[in-house]
Amino acid sequence: MAYCSLEAARDAGCTGSDAEVAAWIAAARERIDAYTQQCFEPTDLVVVADVAPGGLVILPRRVRTITSVLPVLEADDGPSLPSSAYRVTSSDVLGQIDAVHLAWGGWDDLVVGAESYNGGWLGLWERWGAEQVKVIGQFGYASAPLPVAQGNALLAAHLQAQAQPSDADAAQDPSLTVDDEGNNVAIEDTDDAPSQTPVSAAASTGSTQVDALLAPYMNRGPSLIGGV
Repeated sequence: MAYCSLEAARDAGCTGSDAEVAAWIAAARERIDAYTQQCFEPTDLVVVADVAPGGLVILPRRVRTITSVLPVLEADDGPSLPSSAYRVTSSDVLGQIDAVHLAWGGWDDLVVGAESYNGGWLGLWERWGAEQVKVIGQFGYASAPLPVAQGNALLAAHLQAQAQPSDADAAQDPSLTVDDEGNNVAIEDTDDAPSQTPVSAAASTGSTQVDALLAPYMNRGPSLIGGV
């Protein structure tokens, strides 16, 4: 689902048919997702995260609901933990973080290995020797915040403009040629020698204006391993 409407993208400068504008919106959304490392709509994901001392598991996206928490073992995933073995917090609540808190101080006499006389959940976990958990659930914002929607529209127009350089752009850049109808004709580099300038990925959407809008939503948490 797009973060902005066709009308918003057109107001930002995007042109063409509905299908063409929708394609630029989708391309912009991909850039936004990759740049922020966020989900701006409810999304089913599978993530793996480290278990910190005290049983804290910090999750990489805004938590909505958690359906399963499993220890990651060498041979295979361990059994899914009952909900009594952990509690979940979400940054959707002011002052909270996105995390699973394993119940190190708790026990369940109905679960083999987690009985009160057997060390409880902590004792069971130590016997497993797991350092990570696999968390399955739904993550993301309920809907895209206004700055994200604005960024999606602006970036869609920006990407389209980049793909359609003007005559002035071509005159300034000798690697571009624009014919009489304004079509960009690429000139291939015939130099087979490797470039002397290392190429590194820029931490940007490609638009400083959009980067500024998205700054409050940047996520530097653990990596996603499944979903999206």
